[in-house]
Amino acid sequence: MTSSRKLFLCAILIFIFTALAAAQSNWTINRTKGEGDLVAVFFTSAEKGWIAGDDGYLAWTADGGRNWTKQDIGTTESINEIYFRNDDNGYLVAGKKMFITKDAGRTWQETKIYKPADFRGTPEFLSIRFADKKRGIVIGSVLNKDERVIDSLVMRTEDGGETWKRVVVPSKKELFHLDFVGSSRCWIVGDDGLVLFSDNGGETFQTQRSGTTLDLYNVDFRDENEGYIVGSKGTILRTENGGAIWETVKTAFPVTYMRVDFADDKNGVVVGYNGTILRSSDRGKTWTKQFSGTGNNLYGLYFTKKYGWAVGAGGVVLQYQR
Repeated sequence: MTSSRKLFLCAILIFIFTALAAAQSNWTINRTKGEGDLVAVFFTSAEKGWIAGDDGYLAWTADGGRNWTKQDIGTTESINEIYFRNDDNGYLVAGKKMFITKDAGRTWQETKIYKPADFRGTPEFLSIRFADKKRGIVIGSVLNKDERVIDSLVMRTEDGGETWKRVVVPSKKELFHLDFVGSSRCWIVGDDGLVLFSDNGGETFQTQRSGTTLDLYNVDFRDENEGYIVGSKGTILRTENGGAIWETVKTAFPVTYMRVDFADDKNGVVVGYNGTILRSSDRGKTWTKQFSGTGNNLYGLYFTKKYGWAVGAGGVVLQYQR
């Protein structure tokens, strides 16, 4: 065998082994028993976390997912998101209700943040984030009596959630998710390619051109410049200038993506329908499919450098460990 042929075969083998290594996954099924679909997951440490979803289902673990304990918070509204701004103070947005905890999730209390007379319809909450101890935003939509979306919903607090005030935004579309960078910059994504941006802590918002009319479900910013958005029909967007320009990232996997989460500046994960998990190690420029072990749609994601969790249809819970 000639030396050139040997070099060629070595190159082929290196390519194959590299591709196989990239496709390897550290995701394993942690749990498949649940009550309906799970759509939200949040961990405050490697050991302690929560999963939630349909019909008010909420469960927690204090041992890294080896055991899960169901927790009744007194609602049948589906829980759309779990968020803790520190170890003790957390929030659940559950349809038309919001719950808070001040004791690390041991107890949850419903909190009323609006009066029915303030709206012509009924607010539905889908996502909540805090910029700091005092300032936070909750988003969603306003529904009419037929459960149809008639307006966007953005409400803001400046006193840690004691009082909330509605913010008028240039949209009437359903809003799905938001993310803060620092105390001033905030992005919101929603129906029909909508991206809203604020540089004053959510006092006012303006639209950014996303370059798509497809629904956008999740947004994650690493800093004030680098950010990522995912949505329907394989939509993955990235920006390097705070959303002034959003670039469409093409992949070979055109399913609907529900969540994106970057553990650091380079490494990120996307989850979506049909058990799809994508991994990037180059700031979201390219994505590799990973083995998930499930064909269930994945709706929720929490990802860090050392551990991660994904949840989805049929109560499936996936665990990532390095």
